Amino acid sequence: MNVVYASNDNYARHLAVSLYSLLDHNRDLNDIHVYVLSMGLSGVTKERLKTVTDEFGRKLTVMELGDLKARFSYKVDTGGFDLSIMARLFVGEVLPEETSRILYLDCDTVVLSSLKNLWETDLKSSLLGAVMEPTIYPSIKEEIGLLPSEPYYNSGVLLIDMNRWKKENAQKMLLDFYCAKGGKLFAGDQDTINGALKGRIKPLSPRYNFFTNYRYYRYSHLVRLSPVYGKLTEKGFKEAKKHPAILHFMGDERPWKEGNFNHYRRAYDHYLSLTPWAGAPKEKGTRLYMAAYHLMDYATFLCPPVRDFVSARFGMKVINSRKGT
Repeated sequence: MNVVYASNDNYARHLAVSLYSLLDHNRDLNDIHVYVLSMGLSGVTKERLKTVTDEFGRKLTVMELGDLKARFSYKVDTGGFDLSIMARLFVGEVLPEETSRILYLDCDTVVLSSLKNLWETDLKSSLLGAVMEPTIYPSIKEEIGLLPSEPYYNSGVLLIDMNRWKKENAQKMLLDFYCAKGGKLFAGDQDTINGALKGRIKPLSPRYNFFTNYRYYRYSHLVRLSPVYGKLTEKGFKEAKKHPAILHFMGDERPWKEGNFNHYRRAYDHYLSLTPWAGAPKEKGTRLYMAAYHLMDYATFLCPPVRDFVSARFGMKVINSRKGT
């Protein structure tokens, strides 16, 4: 299994958490090769990550991408998100030629079970597999040419057929699409993947990219937001909520923030304690915001339209406030 992460030093401890959990729950796989696409990872960070893979007898390859902006022939604006999110667009260019399939994982994920079945998923004619994100703003879908009836996918977990990816020059498709949008989209990499590869993405079970804030959503409400989500059964959604294979800490209620009440925070804290970053302090100054966010989580369950209103009213403001941070 070839697993790919992308990170800089700011996200390295989260990467270590995800990496340790991945290796811990996939001991039965004969071969795991971890690739880290680096945006200036320090020597100390690389050595720390290597201690994790060495503990499990797995291979780690760090590939330096350098200044990502230099890889674009046009100006890019990620709207407050770290530029490292765009690294996944270049996997076909930087990974070894013989790599025929990869599993890309965001750093803010935690693996809770074997991924053997995911790895062996038949993608058929699709370029990649991903999990639907029905809560995306309708205006975002419209901006990238998706109809309300069409699915939108989260890019935090991607199972990619690298042979097709390279044969069909997916990287050029992605970069051309992003350029046509002026090098600026709400969720740069994710919107680009959804827009450029429309119709070429196979839906995966939400177990393999369970967004932690979805714990508070009702299946019926998610289907109202995006009817195509109804192709996934309610039983499957409930199973994903109860037994997620990959947790994805989406939203602002993240386990490394002081005062967070994330239901799944213990999984993150457990694996953090096993890495060289054990004891790392939580981000300060977030207690009041975390309390308010958690109240919104409960409001989401009791009265789903409340979450829709808050997201529509303040979501973009939160993202834009991250610029320069």
